[in-house]
Amino acid sequence: MLTLVALVGTAGAGCGETVIDSAKAEAALEQNVEQATDRKVSTVDCPSDVEVDAGATFECTVSYAGGEREVATLEIRNSDADVSVTDLRPERTAENK
Repeated sequence: MLTLVALVGTAGAGCGETVIDSAKAEAALEQNVEQATDRKVSTVDCPSDVEVDAGATFECTVSYAGGEREVATLEIRNSDADVSVTDLRPERTAENK
């Protein structure tokens, strides 16, 4: 299991909510996955509306050069928006469900 930790920061949202900064999460995840797996990441896509809630999880899609894709599960560790990758697994498609 990968143990990746990244401080991704927060961004303001409407109604006083604080959300994960998806651009920072994507950049940190790309760098950490490349270092941990020694594979070239072409893109990372994380949702832009994840509220900072310690213990909550969210998923990002990691695409590699060559077209393979994996799903990373990230857990929000605290109210400072520190996150850890708890799982990195192949993306399930209609072909491999």
